[in-house]
Amino acid sequence: MTPAITFEPDGYLPKDGWLMGRQSAGAGFLRAAVAGRGDGPVVAFTPWQGSAGIFRRTVQAIDPDAPTEWIPGQRLDLLAARGLLYRPDQVLGPSARQRLRLGPAAYSLCGVTHTLATSFTLDAIAKIVVEPLMPWDALICTSRAALAAVTVVLDHAEDHLRWRAKEAQVPPRLMLPVIPLGVHTADFSFSDEDRAAARSRLKLAADEVAVLSAGRLSLNGKAHPYAIFKALQSVAVETGRPLALVLAGQAFNKTIVETFETAAAAICPDVRTVFVDGKAAEDYRAAWAGADIFISLADSIQETFGLTPLEAMASGLPALVSDWDGYRDTVRDGLDGFRIPTWAPAPGGGQVIAHDYEIGLSRYEEYLYQSNAAVALDQRQLHERLRDLVLDEGLRRRLGAAGQAHARDTFDWSVVYAGYQALWAEQAALRDRAATDPGARARLDRAPRRGSDHMGPFDTFASYPTRHVGPATLATLAIDLEPDAYKALIEHPILAYWNVTPAAYGIVRGALQAGPASVEALAGATGLPAPAVIEVVARLAKLGILTLS
Repeated sequence: MTPAITFEPDGYLPKDGWLMGRQSAGAGFLRAAVAGRGDGPVVAFTPWQGSAGIFRRTVQAIDPDAPTEWIPGQRLDLLAARGLLYRPDQVLGPSARQRLRLGPAAYSLCGVTHTLATSFTLDAIAKIVVEPLMPWDALICTSRAALAAVTVVLDHAEDHLRWRAKEAQVPPRLMLPVIPLGVHTADFSFSDEDRAAARSRLKLAADEVAVLSAGRLSLNGKAHPYAIFKALQSVAVETGRPLALVLAGQAFNKTIVETFETAAAAICPDVRTVFVDGKAAEDYRAAWAGADIFISLADSIQETFGLTPLEAMASGLPALVSDWDGYRDTVRDGLDGFRIPTWAPAPGGGQVIAHDYEIGLSRYEEYLYQSNAAVALDQRQLHERLRDLVLDEGLRRRLGAAGQAHARDTFDWSVVYAGYQALWAEQAALRDRAATDPGARARLDRAPRRGSDHMGPFDTFASYPTRHVGPATLATLAIDLEPDAYKALIEHPILAYWNVTPAAYGIVRGALQAGPASVEALAGATGLPAPAVIEVVARLAKLGILTLS
């Protein structure tokens, strides 16, 4: 199946050179979609023609021979022909409400989890319970940890709904499959010559053991650096081996970089620190090629999956990571590297942190910092595992080779995208079964045809006017403007967004020149749909061209 892909640049492309994890995942998915398109085009769904142009150029940069197709936002019928709309996020509610215009079984929806910590994201997931999402829709959870977090939120939301509705039955859930993010492993395939050149580029000495920490430099958004600095210092002192910490990535501002530099100098003075700007593509690539060990001690609730361990394994590096969220789904402890146990407060804790964030007393960054500061690692085991990797080159090679094979067999985007395609086929089968089941079909046919937030201005605000223009409303031509005069009238700047075209005016004018007519009669005479005639008549009456009675 070739889905329609919801496309806005922010979900797939860096802005001003700054690449977020969700954008890196989106870019990887798009490359996989281009490669896995089969004989058909790569399809974008967006209301904006400018975004459609960016999509076309982005796809052609991946594969100049790949055809593209644009489905405008108004053409839900073309989505129905595709059968599935993919979103690069977890906000499925608005798309489900839009689908009501065709019916809840018109096509399937598929989203994917990224950061789950923001109140916006958690609210969107909680509202799944009351949104018109169906059993043939899916929210891909990128890790077992993400699935557990989503399930906790949905359980709570369903309990709330039962309480509000006096134990009413809650609707069936959408599908929540666990499918990891992927990595294009060929991007991280380095020869011995590549590694030698990379170490030379980074000025790493032949006897230095280079420990790479890659990704965004952040005290609260990814991994607090204290544990890494402390472990490196203790291992450097115990072993006497020359160690280099390669900090490769991007920071929101220079102050954060300076904070990392100052902290590294103070906490691990016996370790040489090499900073690599993640925006400098060749330097960042060299960091992966030239390192001996990868380390990532994620402790942030903002993290959900974690791409860098996959990139490390694809690079043939042993991965020393925290046993945290999605890392436990990717790095096999003792096979591809080591996972260090973590500790955090039991459920029920952190209520003050949550309430301060809820009422706006603390900002999101403060909320993260206060949460993540309570996450601890097994410091003794961290020291021992890092020491073993520093001292034993053979161990590094064995773990790195196993991780590289694991990444290619399990996490290459070609494998992961095949999992997406199998899911989409399952969603289509569920939808097809519902369409052929009389009971299910009858219930689907009773579904509202629009969401409560976008019923239409003349539904929501029906109480505002004195009278309504309807099928029986009589329209009379008050001013018989020639088409050129009408065209000149609506070209005035105050009518810039007037949407009764000269052609539509001409059709209605011609029908009314014979005398007054009802909206219903005008629809029959002009061949225009009755709802369109109602709006045309109302707008022409606003200009005084028609009178209504």
